[in-house]
Amino acid sequence: MHGDDDFRLTRREFLFASATTVAAGGASNALVGVAHATAPAAARAPVKGTVSFTVNGTPRTLELDTRTTLLDALREHLKLTGTKKGCDHGQCGACTVIVGGRRINSCLSLAVMHDGDAITTIEGIGTPDRLHPMQQAFIKHDGYQCGYCTPGQICSAVAMLDEFNDGVPSHVSDDITAPPEVTDAEIRERMSGNICRCGAYSNIVEAITEVSGSRA
Repeated sequence: MHGDDDFRLTRREFLFASATTVAAGGASNALVGVAHATAPAAARAPVKGTVSFTVNGTPRTLELDTRTTLLDALREHLKLTGTKKGCDHGQCGACTVIVGGRRINSCLSLAVMHDGDAITTIEGIGTPDRLHPMQQAFIKHDGYQCGYCTPGQICSAVAMLDEFNDGVPSHVSDDITAPPEVTDAEIRERMSGNICRCGAYSNIVEAITEVSGSRA
């Protein structure tokens, strides 16, 4: 039989023991919470979807995880690697393709959203033995250096000239009710979503200006 003194704790010992018990209980609850949060996600199977669209004039049908971006569908599933993955956040324009006549950042769009659409990538703009006028102008005016952004630049430039023809104004258009004129300011504004780290902007503007003149 022990005396009461054998079970007496100091204030410091009591606080330490209490803190240890609370910490252990909290850690146990946290582990249980993590297990509940992660177990369903790990067990959840990806949702598949079928999408059919026309890419560079060829009908294509794919079965994809519904979270697959149009960029990854083109690059990883159709092996059209001309379209580049740059920032993957819609900020650099390297992934620009033309959908239904309008340019988009394919990294920001899900593939399943484009069922029935007509899509044009750089591979559909021109071929090595039959270049598009915009491709020829980029070569003539040295509109590229490393070339990584060039496919997106060219797709964007081709679609941009169609915007001029359709009378679509920009933030620098003086009169939004009148057909926009192809000026350096208009081109730079409309191409501002396509970044060139090499800094070939002036040459790109010259190439686009030449092609716009030949169209006129």
